[in-house]
Amino acid sequence: MVAFCITAPLLDVSSKLATDAIPVGQIVAARFVFQGLCMLPVMLAMRLDWRCSRRDLGFLLFRAFCLMLSTYCFVAAVAFMPIADAIAIVFVMPFMLMFLGWFIFGNPVGPRRIAASAVGFLGALLVIQPSLASYGLVALFPLGCALSFSFYEIATQAMSNRVHPVTNQFLTSLAGVVLCLPVLWAFNGTGVESLDPVAPDALNWLWLFGVGFWAAVSHLCMTIAMKYAPAATLAPLHYLELPMAVFLGYAVFGDFPNLLTWAGIVIIVGSGLYVIQREQRAARATPAPAP
Repeated sequence: MVAFCITAPLLDVSSKLATDAIPVGQIVAARFVFQGLCMLPVMLAMRLDWRCSRRDLGFLLFRAFCLMLSTYCFVAAVAFMPIADAIAIVFVMPFMLMFLGWFIFGNPVGPRRIAASAVGFLGALLVIQPSLASYGLVALFPLGCALSFSFYEIATQAMSNRVHPVTNQFLTSLAGVVLCLPVLWAFNGTGVESLDPVAPDALNWLWLFGVGFWAAVSHLCMTIAMKYAPAATLAPLHYLELPMAVFLGYAVFGDFPNLLTWAGIVIIVGSGLYVIQREQRAARATPAPAP
């Protein structure tokens, strides 16, 4: 999971560099194409079984759809916003996972966790508010990324013990290609800025490959982590993305969070860690099922 947090911002940097000339939808499709091409030789070398049950095929399609939405929302955001600001807003995800767990699985949600979620959302508003003033409604795209990625993580956890991590990543990439390419074909020549594909030059091919390569590396790391540890245990490590994102944002683009954004980041991280700590305590208090 630490490796995921180090490599995932490199995917974000590649995406932001590509947005100068490449439509957002084409970057999303390239992510799945190059991610699949990176995973294919690994699949062949390991001689893994490609087959999966109908149930897991449904999870894979749903997982790919959620990842497609998540990627589109985030790339659309970083086209205008600093990477660290966008990631800070995305970190309302633990609160979304908590409420999704309550809504889908009936997990108990006490007043302390609700209060911490409210505080965390206020922290997100500290980051969103100046971004809204500077970039407009595009500042809300990271919230869409957080929601869709929450569903992606739930689907990943649901099938992590039945499908090998490499197979999981490859088939998700393949499903993403199946979902994305018809959309690009339909919008080709329409002039819709975010979905009408263009012919990349050599440098932009490099950025598009970087999107897929770092997606393959980072999400493989996350999928392997989820095979051996529950999401509640891994969730605190997600926040290691922030210092890496701040460093790369400053090193590559000269972006550095202002004081208001730093205040929002501190509030989001603090309240998020509190929610995660409460989730872990609740999980330890739940009696194990009888054999």
